[in-house]
Amino acid sequence: MAKLQKSIDKRNALIKATITLVNNNGFHATPMSKIAKMANVSPATIYLYFENKQDLVNKAYIEVKAAFTAYAFSTYTEDMPVKEGFEIIWKRIADFKLNKCEEALFLAQCDNTPMIDESSRKEGIKHLQPLLDLWQRGKAEGIIKPISDYLLYAYTINPLSFLMINQERGACAIDNAHIEDAYQAAWDSIQLT
Repeated sequence: MAKLQKSIDKRNALIKATITLVNNNGFHATPMSKIAKMANVSPATIYLYFENKQDLVNKAYIEVKAAFTAYAFSTYTEDMPVKEGFEIIWKRIADFKLNKCEEALFLAQCDNTPMIDESSRKEGIKHLQPLLDLWQRGKAEGIIKPISDYLLYAYTINPLSFLMINQERGACAIDNAHIEDAYQAAWDSIQLT
């Protein structure tokens, strides 16, 4: 049992090191040797868990995306009214992005660069299914504008990454009033009037 835990700990250390180094240096300036050093393992150990750097980054992305969406949907139920459900999901996403910045920054980088392969990107999108289903229901009920889910995401979720990055840089401090204003702007952008 101790051996299994040690193996899990090594794998988790590799994932964490990858996230930190990609956030600080970018994908291309993060060699496997640096990942191994930061994780305090030999470079050969990486290949016990991952095929190559691309596999490591893809798996890190999927794991972080799964944790992000588990957090986002933890208090949401499918029987909620559309507006209430959206508010709960949106505010949980905001909380994640503003308080788990390292993971959120990694996701933002992965979502906005070609460093994640297409099959991993599709796997990541599957984790968003409850939000996509809520939007479909909102469109069917005439509550949400009948526009592309990509546009809905761009107008409601992507601005949170902008706020997170600027808070991390010290350009602004996001408080509860800002969160409420940002939520209202997101809702106003997608609701049918």
